[in-house]
Amino acid sequence: AIDGRTTRHPGYAVSQRLRKRIEEAFGWIKTTGGLRKTRHRGLARVGWMFTLSVAAYNLVRLPKLLAVT
Repeated sequence: AIDGRTTRHPGYAVSQRLRKRIEEAFGWIKTTGGLRKTRHRGLARVGWMFTLSVAAYNLVRLPKLLAVT
């Protein structure tokens, strides 16, 4: 439970907006990108899989980012 002093702070709303963007990306990477459980051992290979998953997420986001409003 968060008290009123925290939720009234102007920085809290900014924090929540930024947190939503970050959590959305990591949620996609874990579910669709297949990184809930790693298939590889070692920092180099796991890092490579993470980079590949993030690149795929960016490709999925690309049409929305390029859309003209």
